[in-house]
Amino acid sequence: MKRNDHKSGRGQKPEALGPTQRQLRAGELVRHALVEILREEEIHDDDLNGVSVTVTEVRCSPDLRHATVFIEPLGAGLIASENKAATVKPAIEALNRHAKYLRGILGRNIDMKFTPALRFLHDESFNEASRIDALLARPDVARDLMAPDEDDA
Repeated sequence: MKRNDHKSGRGQKPEALGPTQRQLRAGELVRHALVEILREEEIHDDDLNGVSVTVTEVRCSPDLRHATVFIEPLGAGLIASENKAATVKPAIEALNRHAKYLRGILGRNIDMKFTPALRFLHDESFNEASRIDALLARPDVARDLMAPDEDDA
C-alpha cells in the first residue's frame, strides 16, 4: 500500500516540487566543469571561432543522466536583437554538434556515477530581464511607481 506523506512531499509529482538538492549540486558541478572545459579546450568549428560563451545554468534530470546547459554568448546583451540571433543560434547548434565530445571531456573532469548527456539551449532570462527593464523605464509606468511615495510624504 502506498503511503502519502504530505509534509515531505512524497506522493506528489517531482516537477511540482522543483529540483532536489542533489540535482542542484550536480548541476553546479557540471556547470563549473563545463566553464573550465570551454575555457581551456579548443573546439575546431567555424561557428565557434571568436565566440565566447557564458554557461549561466545547468539543470539536471532527476536521474542525473541528462543535463540542459543554458548559455549566453559573451557580450550578446549589447548586440541588437537581429544580430544577436545570427550570433547565438550558430553557436548553440555548434555546441550541440560537439556535445558528445564535451561529454567525454566532462566525464574525465567530474566524479559522478554517470556523465550526463548534454543539450545546449539559449538562456532567455537576459532577454526577459531587458524587456522588464524597458517596461519599468516607460514614463507612464515610472509615474505610477512614484505616485504612492508622494502620497505618503
